[in-house]
Amino acid sequence: MTKKPKQKKTTAKQPATKYIFIVGGVMSGVGKGVASSSIANLLQSRGHKVTAMKVDPYINVDAGTMNPTEHGEVFVLKDGLETDQDMGNYERFLNTDLPSINYMTTGSVYQAVIQKERNLEYGGKNVQVVPDIPNEVISRIKKAAKVAKADIVLIEIGGTVGEYENILFIEAIRSLKSDHPGDVAVVMASYLPVPGSIGEMKTKPTQHAVRTLGSTGVRPDIIIARSKVAVDRKRKEKIAKFCDVKVENVISAPDVDSIYDIPLHYEEDQLSTRLLETLGLPTRKKADLKAWKKFVSGSKGGHDVVKIAVVGKYFSSGDFVLSDVYLSVLEAIKFSAYKLKLTPEISYLPSQHFEDKKNLKNLKKYDGVLVPGGFGITGIEGKLNVIEYVRKNKIPYFGICYGMQLAVLEFAKNVVKIKNASTEEINPKADHLVIGVMDEQRENIAENNMGGTMRLGAYPAVLSSGSIASKAYRAKEIVERHRHRYEVNPNYIEKLEARGLRFSGKSPDGRLMEIAELPVEDHPFFVGVQFHPELQARPLDPHPLFTAFVKASYEAD
Repeated sequence: MTKKPKQKKTTAKQPATKYIFIVGGVMSGVGKGVASSSIANLLQSRGHKVTAMKVDPYINVDAGTMNPTEHGEVFVLKDGLETDQDMGNYERFLNTDLPSINYMTTGSVYQAVIQKERNLEYGGKNVQVVPDIPNEVISRIKKAAKVAKADIVLIEIGGTVGEYENILFIEAIRSLKSDHPGDVAVVMASYLPVPGSIGEMKTKPTQHAVRTLGSTGVRPDIIIARSKVAVDRKRKEKIAKFCDVKVENVISAPDVDSIYDIPLHYEEDQLSTRLLETLGLPTRKKADLKAWKKFVSGSKGGHDVVKIAVVGKYFSSGDFVLSDVYLSVLEAIKFSAYKLKLTPEISYLPSQHFEDKKNLKNLKKYDGVLVPGGFGITGIEGKLNVIEYVRKNKIPYFGICYGMQLAVLEFAKNVVKIKNASTEEINPKADHLVIGVMDEQRENIAENNMGGTMRLGAYPAVLSSGSIASKAYRAKEIVERHRHRYEVNPNYIEKLEARGLRFSGKSPDGRLMEIAELPVEDHPFFVGVQFHPELQARPLDPHPLFTAFVKASYEAD
């Protein structure tokens, strides 16, 4: 009997990972981060496994050492990396947690290359800015794709084309596209001004930006045209002709009421289809945006109003208000309000304003007050005055990180009557340090080792049965993200609890106080948390503590 020849085993070829780079043209602040988030949202809705990355062209190794007034909110990832606030937008639009490999700065890239050189990982070769820095960038991008098991990776390049700072990242695009020409798409988010004295939308700045990008060997496949109003057909044709892109690849992006409208507006110009065609991917599956449309519809107002005051130290910058400093907090309030079918009316109040107690009466017009995180002595007396006022007047209060520490300190000073009570961060020589530095942080502070050394990232906490917190979470144990060096001093817990303050959330070993609250019999809602719940609030999944706070604020007399 003749044996049949063995058939060779065939393995399906792994589809190539696709890469989409988003760069900025004309000027900064045109919304590259929101554009990246929206594109990620759309491609995810079409069934793709998507991950998003941010490249910041700063020498800072991470965003943790940047002053919020310099660079906006510091967003902390689950694994503890301190990043740019765009990472928060990515997580919110994708409704997922992102790892630290998805964020890089010039400083972190150079640091990695230098460390590899020190470890002889280059085998004694001459290490050069080009190609070794761009190669490290590409290596990180590919690793992020592998970690996420993503078939599409979006990479936002910080800054604007033509700047010295991001030229090496542009070179990484050129190199990656040279090696994988069918797998890389480039999107430019550019600005089309409409000068008031002329009254006509101008495309010339965008033409110059595309020409500048082209001088690096990179050309955009798609142009997102940002402007006050929608871009008309004539302007699209002009951009297409002079920037060498298809006219249908010029996407109109006018100003909108909410950033969450943007994916829907992009789809009106079929942006996701244009990207999939550029990358050679099937376009048959339509975007499933039902849940997103429902959320956007619920955010349009027409409901009862809930008035929330956010009292922070970083709002004022000259003649301007910097709400981006507390971006995640403000968004978390909105998500919970929309879930409750309420329209949030959020006011930004500088804590320094309340150092004069005469101004405290202005808080009566708000349904709830929130004090977010922060550092240092600026505005601390104003915050303490606010906390005392809302406690006595039974205005719902939510304190986050520093906002919890100061709530505990205010209670110690004014209820427990501990004279000269203070926090070690402000007055390390005070008689009673109700808030003290964490033991593991003392060496870091003594050695001035401040970058990336706080208690960072996700940690578990155990909740007390019957507490406000446990009822909100509907859980006995939670995991939340942290960013702090100071904690409630355990030596004062017995005195504080004896006068009615309840520590309803603790670390599993019982050593660290994670949540403090007053019983509902004494106050409609008075809760402070050592962690940052805002970092896990999502449009389609609001945070339960924020929802409990907004609900209590609306229902309070």
